[in-house]
Amino acid sequence: MQLERRTDVPLRLVVSAPLAAVLAALVLAAGLIAAAGVNPLSAYAAMLKGALGSRLSVTELLTRATPLILTGLAAAVAFRARLWNIGGEGQFYLGALATAWVGHTLMLPGLLGIPVLMVCGMAAGAVLLAGPAYLRLRFGVDEVVTTLLLNFIIILFVGLMIEGPLRDPLAFGWPQSVPVDGDFRLPDLVPRTRLHIGLLFAIAAAATVWLVLSRTVFGIETRATGLNPKAAAFAGISLPRTIMGVALLSGALAGLAGSVEVLGVTGGVTTTMSPGFGYAGIVVAMLAALHPVGVVAAALFVAGVFVGADAMSRATGVPSFIADVIVALSLLTMLVALLFTSYRIRR
Repeated sequence: MQLERRTDVPLRLVVSAPLAAVLAALVLAAGLIAAAGVNPLSAYAAMLKGALGSRLSVTELLTRATPLILTGLAAAVAFRARLWNIGGEGQFYLGALATAWVGHTLMLPGLLGIPVLMVCGMAAGAVLLAGPAYLRLRFGVDEVVTTLLLNFIIILFVGLMIEGPLRDPLAFGWPQSVPVDGDFRLPDLVPRTRLHIGLLFAIAAAATVWLVLSRTVFGIETRATGLNPKAAAFAGISLPRTIMGVALLSGALAGLAGSVEVLGVTGGVTTTMSPGFGYAGIVVAMLAALHPVGVVAAALFVAGVFVGADAMSRATGVPSFIADVIVALSLLTMLVALLFTSYRIRR
């Protein structure tokens, strides 16, 4: 038995691979739920009801999905060019910090200030990823290591800033940054909920990234660089320019996620504002097979698992940490699905 690369991947395999991966992950997680003494079908029914059973749960799902769409896009863009950006969490936090810092002192009307603050968040994330990209291009340093370690450095830096020069004096000792001006907060998309128009920005970003990757020269160069760097260089594509462009775009998307979270939900920065949006974005990107439009659907699934797991835990007693297990299993099963999408078994 041996693996043979497919010369032509059928569309049905591309579409069915994520669905099969999710189904396999749910089946595997069902064994753990059963081991906890709970009927898996009852647990999953409670999870589904918790994610979609009410107006509040649906809006919470969409609120949670908003940063996941952006961090998923950041990972998808980078991975397409074989730039392994594992630093979405750090870029998220630095974008959030830049937004809070500038948003506390910016003297502009709200309609002008909001895009300025988003650009600040994007610039912070882009600069943070540009460093590892440069180290890879100039010295051959593995970006997996540098981007991963930068996550911890940035979170410690955020903690330093919110305990020092950016500490909110009205927080009664709670470690959080000064808030952005109220005029710069994103309007609610649904009244009396946390859902804000940042969701529309995230969907617009997904559509824009899809157009850039599929309809522009830069998109073709990005795909060529990811598929075969040597062939791309032989065809005249500048690999350093393409990699650096991808790094700036990927970091900007992750930084935008942090900016939108500050402007739409938290109003300021804490070291616990992200439950792992940067890392979960990698899972989202892989479940979407690195397709920008698929990122939206994958983000909704991951957000639904996290939101529904809380309700399932209250209803059945299964620990809500099962959500992390389901997401992790989804990544592993998706990797297996991608293997059999690209290869077939031959005797």
